[in-house]
Amino acid sequence: MRKRIGVVVVVLAMTGASAACGGADGDPPAAPPSSLGPSSLAHQHAAPPPSPRPLRAGERFVTLTMPRPYRPVAPGGGTDEYRCFLVDPGITAQAYLTGSQFLPQNTDIVHHAIFFRIAPEGVAKARALDDGAPGEGWQCFGDSGVPGDAWVAHWAPGADEVLLGEHLGYAMPPGSRLVMQVHYNLLATGGKPGPTDRSSIRLRLAGDTPPVTPLDTFRLAAPIELPCTARESGPLCDRAAAVQDVGRRFGEDVGGTEDHLVQACSAGRPVAGDTQHCDYPMPGPATVYAAAGHMHLLGRSIKIELNPGTAGAAILLDIPRYNFDDQALRPLAAPVKLERGDVVRVTCTHDAGLRTLLPQLRQLPPRYVVWGDGTADEMCLGLLIGTTAA
Repeated sequence: MRKRIGVVVVVLAMTGASAACGGADGDPPAAPPSSLGPSSLAHQHAAPPPSPRPLRAGERFVTLTMPRPYRPVAPGGGTDEYRCFLVDPGITAQAYLTGSQFLPQNTDIVHHAIFFRIAPEGVAKARALDDGAPGEGWQCFGDSGVPGDAWVAHWAPGADEVLLGEHLGYAMPPGSRLVMQVHYNLLATGGKPGPTDRSSIRLRLAGDTPPVTPLDTFRLAAPIELPCTARESGPLCDRAAAVQDVGRRFGEDVGGTEDHLVQACSAGRPVAGDTQHCDYPMPGPATVYAAAGHMHLLGRSIKIELNPGTAGAAILLDIPRYNFDDQALRPLAAPVKLERGDVVRVTCTHDAGLRTLLPQLRQLPPRYVVWGDGTADEMCLGLLIGTTAA
């Protein structure tokens, strides 16, 4: 889950902050596999979503559905496909996205979904991508493939309706569209075409009266340098081979993500270990309202900190027992203001030992895990929902 992180060298969206990250050599070892909860081990599928909460003053619902059922096909001998679908919310006057509820039609194969806003001037490019690809939508590892897109909504297991705070929303100018990017996981079929999916999303849209504070999504990523365990061996336990394999399955941009992260964060020196972090200096003021974290099946914990190790340190997100099936957005108890020069750190711990406990990964060869788009690869992604208005 990210916006072409390998290409943009992992910046905070909208702000252009540079990053510094690396392995946490002194961190304690991960908890033993037996400490995991049952849903983490079983990777439970989401239950049918409950009814949405009542509309607030000035809001209306708009439901968008994929035009037709889609049968995913994993390329490059892999087990994952990212597919983008262009959908039209019918915006004819300035509006704001104040909440959303993704409705996955087939939770057996839908891993996560991201929604990108496409400005009116980008719609022709999106249509060209759609028209130029066979079948419904287009393949889109990384971001949507449309320059200037903006992350405005996402879903992962455990998430329900996202209801943003009063008078907060993502700007939706007249004529804008959405790209629905769906990550399909075909581990159960060994990468072969599986069942179809026709997911949808229910949007909350509001006008600009009363005034709405426009939001953006800040993205913070850290590298993944998770070696095979002492009991594992095989060709992909070699780091270079593992990086090359990611590129084979997802293309050059995604294949280079890990090396971009290491170069930007650790002066090009990968540090193997369970725990990695990345620091982002703020180039200007911002206000944060909510946070979330995303990893895959080997994730143990994720944390987002403000000015760690200082007298003014604060925790923006702390998930000490990560559960893939509980990735809901966490509203902050109160908005947190960030100032120029503040440092935001994302830290993730992964556990290669979980491979032997998870049915989805047991049949796959062991590997040195780096950043990749596949369910069997990993991510360390922190999300902050906020605004650059101080």
